[in-house]
Amino acid sequence: MKDGTGSRRMLADEVSTAALSPAEARLLFRGGVVTPTAGWCAGYAQANLIIVPKAQAFDFLLFAQRNPKSCPILGVLDAGETSGPLLADGDIRTDLPQYTVYVDGEKVAEPTDISGYWRQDLVTFIVGCSFTFEAALQEGGIPIAHIDQGTNVPMYRTSIWCQPAGSISGPLVVSMRPIPASQVPDAVRITSRYPAVHGAPVHVGNPEELGITDLSRPDFGDPVQIQEGYVPVFWACGVTPQAAVMESRPALAIGHAPGHMLITDARDSSYLV
Repeated sequence: MKDGTGSRRMLADEVSTAALSPAEARLLFRGGVVTPTAGWCAGYAQANLIIVPKAQAFDFLLFAQRNPKSCPILGVLDAGETSGPLLADGDIRTDLPQYTVYVDGEKVAEPTDISGYWRQDLVTFIVGCSFTFEAALQEGGIPIAHIDQGTNVPMYRTSIWCQPAGSISGPLVVSMRPIPASQVPDAVRITSRYPAVHGAPVHVGNPEELGITDLSRPDFGDPVQIQEGYVPVFWACGVTPQAAVMESRPALAIGHAPGHMLITDARDSSYLV
């Protein structure tokens, strides 16, 4: 089983990652490329991942239904299934750049291949990701700091508690993008048209109102520079299920490494309303 050690990081000057097809990107990840996926495969939707044993699957499905802003379900694979319509000819165990494995709620590994952890009772939830609407923001002339700065998107646990479901509970996680103050209304308008991938922001401005005390220390991802005249804007984030795993402590759960997404065969435009 690969553990990501020594994996080659894809550099922008090696290939135009935006021009790759999802199948080409997944093949690179299967081969060992480890990198955040913001900006990859322009025009195609990216997705979060949470995989749990069948015994917890109903609770997770109910948790997602009760918290659709942070956990918009794009697809579910039956127990033991490793591929489906969103990744034709793909393999959910190998085709993300990096994963996170939890045992009893504790992170135990960040492998690039989860075949060694796979069981036939595992159910995969594919959850909408805000990377999907970033191309639309860029087309609207709105800069994306983590893409421009070559980092992972910053993500934060908040003091807002999600609606619990059965054995599953946990805090809302948000991603943050600093937006020029004059363009915040445009960012809200553009992203509101993508409800299946988190939609409009959940908060604009003062991070302390979300219980976030230091933007330079995200819980997941990397900090970004916030220029003068820019406002922090927060979107619900699909890492929320992993925060729920850490809180609820199921025996086993597997997610994507934050920012290292499943690139699906679905077009961004298919989630536009």
